[in-house]
Amino acid sequence: MARDVRQVVAGLLTGSMLIMLCNMVKRDHFDPIYVENLSVQYDLIKVSKQSLVKLSDTNGGLWRDNLSLKPCWRKPLSTNEAQAKGYIFFTLTDNPEDHVTQIADAVVVAKYLGATLVLPEIRGTKRGNKRQFGDIYDIERFNTSLNGTVQIVKDPPLEASNVNITNIKVPFMVTKDFIASKIQPIFNSKGNLMLSTDLSSSTMAKAKEIIKKDNVKRTPSMDPNACLAIFGSLELQQELNQLVSTMVGTLRSLSYKTNGQFVAVDLKVESLASMCRGNVMKSKHCFDAKEIGEFLKKIGFQRHATIYLTQSGWHSSLDDFRKMFPNSFTKDAIIPAYERAKYQITKDSEFEKVVDFQICTQADVFVPTISNMFYTNVVAKRIASGKTEVLDPTQKGSSSFATAVDYVSPYISKKLHWAYSCFC
Repeated sequence: MARDVRQVVAGLLTGSMLIMLCNMVKRDHFDPIYVENLSVQYDLIKVSKQSLVKLSDTNGGLWRDNLSLKPCWRKPLSTNEAQAKGYIFFTLTDNPEDHVTQIADAVVVAKYLGATLVLPEIRGTKRGNKRQFGDIYDIERFNTSLNGTVQIVKDPPLEASNVNITNIKVPFMVTKDFIASKIQPIFNSKGNLMLSTDLSSSTMAKAKEIIKKDNVKRTPSMDPNACLAIFGSLELQQELNQLVSTMVGTLRSLSYKTNGQFVAVDLKVESLASMCRGNVMKSKHCFDAKEIGEFLKKIGFQRHATIYLTQSGWHSSLDDFRKMFPNSFTKDAIIPAYERAKYQITKDSEFEKVVDFQICTQADVFVPTISNMFYTNVVAKRIASGKTEVLDPTQKGSSSFATAVDYVSPYISKKLHWAYSCFC
């Protein structure tokens, strides 16, 4: 009888060992390293000991000197100027990167005119659609932070919104002198203005030319009231902020599993295709997904780095990129399933653009692929938070021995960004 018991125990031990062996083989050879086009499942992600090189450590603390920046502007205790009888109206575009500039200009104009600022609506991605300011941003935070700087109302008197509204366009980074000479006379005559910021390519080109001229002399200067509007008042409303925090947390958790940082790459297939079409300067200013992947490999990013791409849904042209970096995700793969329909993710909604903008501002490392307003204003937010790890593939690095240091954005390495004028 004792002999039978020993045989049973031996059989159980043998069976247990076989099961453990099968699990080890399955985990090492069959479990996928990423989840394609599905919400992330942590138990299906193979953990590797090697990952993205830690840039902030390997480059001798290249960005650490920016972490102690403090606001240079001062918030007034009260509005000293007499309040004028007039309103400033404006509408935000469907691109969140534009909002930074639009709100800054509107606050500056209202401040120097002594006008009342009307809370803006937000244009939808589809023509004719609009959203309320509170659908995206925290209204209470906006009003409270600007209290004493400008007076803000949600709904102006009916007569103010129906008559004597004059459309006027202001340049990027509008100045006090421009307001006094070009806008004040019109405001005094008409009383109510519908403001729009000139976001055309010619205006942006002019701004870039200013930066080039100021390369040696100084950083382009932002009005202190604009600094307050951009960095002190504009925050997401609670639910949307929680969604972004959850998605950033997911990416950060994935990167921790591979002992690294997560990288946000502004890589939209349609935008790249449009820019690259007929571009004779391709090697300097235009990259496809595969070339961006090769760039990341060249400067030291490892195969299992966690990478977020701003592309809306997976596209076949990104397959080569994923072969180089298997842990690459688009927003539909990391958004909680119950939030996907609510925010119309993968349907080119304005919420989708907000998510991209916010994730790129909060990522451990940001890599732009196109020089545009998105790049400029993501960097502005990153400078404010001390996240100055921005790598620009258009910078000229040595072909064979290039490192991340060679590609640090001149906005950071030379402090050419206007955001630096807002901080000390």
